[in-house]
Order: sequence, then structure tokens, then C-alpha cells
Amino acid sequence: MGKLVRGIGDKGKDYSARKGSILLQEYKIWANVLTRCVPKFWVRHPSYKGASCSENFKSYSYFYEWCQSQIGFKSKDEANRSWHLDKDLLVKGNKFYSEYTCVFIPHRLNMLLTKRDLGRGKCPVGVCKQKNIDKFMASCNDGNSQKYLGSYNTMNEAFRAYKKFKEALIKEVANEYKDKLDPRAYQALLNYTVEITD
Repeated sequence: MGKLVRGIGDKGKDYSARKGSILLQEYKIWANVLTRCVPKFWVRHPSYKGASCSENFKSYSYFYEWCQSQIGFKSKDEANRSWHLDKDLLVKGNKFYSEYTCVFIPHRLNMLLTKRDLGRGKCPVGVCKQKNIDKFMASCNDGNSQKYLGSYNTMNEAFRAYKKFKEALIKEVANEYKDKLDPRAYQALLNYTVEITD
């Protein structure tokens, strides 16, 4: 075994990382997974603190072959963007990258599931306190743009509006991609619930 990639991954000799001067998609994704599993990365990206990966995913050869068998790996969305590797759709809150917990999903779905903990302050997801008035605003990114969902007297009312909109939107977008998604991903999207603690 040669030098480990990110100190944890074995590149091996079965598959190249490049085709000519271009990094292969398999290698880029694999290297990104490894990067997120290293404490040095967590300093600037605290939401990944504690991330790890399976022993199989530490092998580029295994990861390369696993990618070839995954629904969505070679897919592109409407804007010609490659689908994203997702680690926490099948297991909400998951920080373990593995062959059992990861699926490929379109960019729009990935954006719908991304939470921005650092940018929202003390309010629940989808809610912010309106300046200069005693109201709470609900809004939601629909994967393309921010949608205003109204102003409410209480934080809980605003959150309920966000939750209702977001859960319906996730199901709607899941149904748009139904025939292209891994069935496990599709089912997880249909069952997805937004919690006030998210």
C-alpha cells in the first residue's frame, strides 16, 4: 500500500484517478468523502464533525466499482449537473458514509434537504424573526429560489407553515424524479418529515 489519500484512503492500482488530465467523477467523489471524514475539515465545516466512512469506502477500488452499480451515478439533471452523493437521506442525521447509507440524488433534491444551521440564528429551520415588528417570517428554498410563505404571530405558526410547504415540496419533486431515483431514496423522500429540531 502506498501513501494514503487524506491519511485514510487506499487508492490502490485497479483504477486510474484520471482520464488524460481530467479527474474521474468516481475519484472526485471518493476524495471528497475522505476529506469530510478528516478532523482538519471539521474546523471550517462543523456540521461534518464526527463524519466517518466504512472500511469499504476507504478503498478507491471498492468505491469505483460501487459507483458503477448505483442508480443515479451517471445521471445529469436539467442543467447538466451530475447527481450528488447523499449520506443522510436514508438515515436522517447520518454522518457515516457507506455502501448502505449513501445514494445519488439530483442537485435540486440535495438542495431541498440541505440545512443551513449557522445562518438561521435561534429560530427553527425555515423561520426568522422580522426586524422592527413582532412577527415571524416563514420562507423555503424550493431548490431554485427562496419562496416567501407568510408572516406569523408566533414562531411555531411560522414553523408549521414551513413544515407543510417543505414536506409537500419534497414529495412533489420526488415524484418528478420517481422513475430515475433509487427506490430506497424515493421511499425515504415520501416518508421525509421536517422536525422543529432540524
